[in-house]
Amino acid sequence: MTEFLEKFDGYTRQFERVLEKYCAEMNYRPAVLAESMRYSLQGGGKRLRPALFFSALESFGGNAGEEGMLALAIECIHTYSLIHDDLPAMDNDDFRRGMPSNHKKFGEANAILAGDALLSEACSIALSESGRGETHRLAAKWLIDAAGAGGMIAGQSADILYENSDDSGEDALQFIYANKTGKLIAAPLVMAAILTGRNFTEMCAFGAELGVLFQMTDDILDVKGKSEDLGKTVGKDSAENKLTCVKLYGLKSAELRADLVAERCEAQLEGIAEDVSFLRQLVRFVRTRTH
Repeated sequence: MTEFLEKFDGYTRQFERVLEKYCAEMNYRPAVLAESMRYSLQGGGKRLRPALFFSALESFGGNAGEEGMLALAIECIHTYSLIHDDLPAMDNDDFRRGMPSNHKKFGEANAILAGDALLSEACSIALSESGRGETHRLAAKWLIDAAGAGGMIAGQSADILYENSDDSGEDALQFIYANKTGKLIAAPLVMAAILTGRNFTEMCAFGAELGVLFQMTDDILDVKGKSEDLGKTVGKDSAENKLTCVKLYGLKSAELRADLVAERCEAQLEGIAEDVSFLRQLVRFVRTRTH
């Protein structure tokens, strides 16, 4: 696991260099807009999606050093979704990554605008990268589609719809997992396959399972995790009667099911000829994480 963590850290540092340059050059007016965008972008986090993107590119013979801007677009979308998730109308959380949420720092209206701006930035970056050729156009389109009404937004809408509902079941839960979390975790893997001219079917299937595993672990940590480790409030899913695997199956059964999903994730990697050892270890990292 030490080798895995060192490699993960390497991908993170590679991405942070891209992010630092981007944030240093950000000069939007009024200044509070740029400040609030930087606040959430540079507020830490696992940088899981850029790491997935870079690792898959390397596995498939691509050059991760040439694709920093697409990694930035991925993280802009993820960050915007977190800003909006924390809003009072959504998950209503005062903390993110151990710091005040964007709306607690800059006010609710400006947080909405900061999230909007980051989504627009992601689209602008993706459009610019599309000019590099057909594979970049397809990769950019996959990312934007994953973030939209047929992906992450659909999952978030369903998450709200089934809140406080005692009639929803496994189909609804799987829809939330597949879209709210799964689409944006699968996207960087699929994008890497597209950019390297590889069939992306396997990465799409693996990413979908990994997204389910990530969200199941999130649900479990909301029950048994610690606020100081997670950097956000725990126990909110139960307090808001969210549809989660813990609510549906109970904690013990949810953990057993998460273990099975982790096994399915690893099984998805078995037939891949390239070296995907990092992705295999990442599955275990996601399942055993405490934050």
